[in-house]
Amino acid sequence: MLRVAICFCLITGLAVPLGAGVERVSPPVLTVILDFKGPYSRASLKEMERESGLVLHSSGLQLDWRMAGEVRHASYSDLVVMTFKGACKFDPAPPIYDELGPLAMTRLVDGQIQPFGEVNCDRVVNTARSAMGGADYLRADLLIGRALGRVVSHELVHMITRSREHGAEGVEKSALSGIQLIAGDLRLSAFDIDRLRQKLQGR
Repeated sequence: MLRVAICFCLITGLAVPLGAGVERVSPPVLTVILDFKGPYSRASLKEMERESGLVLHSSGLQLDWRMAGEVRHASYSDLVVMTFKGACKFDPAPPIYDELGPLAMTRLVDGQIQPFGEVNCDRVVNTARSAMGGADYLRADLLIGRALGRVVSHELVHMITRSREHGAEGVEKSALSGIQLIAGDLRLSAFDIDRLRQKLQGR
């Protein structure tokens, strides 16, 4: 089973704290800017957004997805930027990669977490592919989107909590296998949900 570390060399937390007080009426919203540097599948993109929303839903956070070209003249109170490199789609006959490395990372500046993440789509796709077989190939776009959603959620937790800490289980583990990336269910641990909620509530 192929297991690849989800590394995060993170950049200064969010420019504006997400938590604005415990008397909030509306749930906190985080705008996620998506910047694709290579080809991607729209079906996988849709599933990535859905899966990320499911993973973070228990914390009370809502995600507002925007493509990079849509935000030139817009302003948002809380946002992060996720850059996707490589091919973010399933290829029935992919090139062979020997290189192992992180699936994604969040950048650091002077040891401070920044709201900028980067996903290596080639590694995510190949790690997910390692766990696929039979009928999985008939829904490959969905499974790749699911894998991307879990990787993105992992990095968003680092950004929101402004912490390099990993969880002992669930999406926030330091390394996720191909099976974990495409399994029917993989969520945040109770510990990670609690620390997310505390950060979002400004405690």
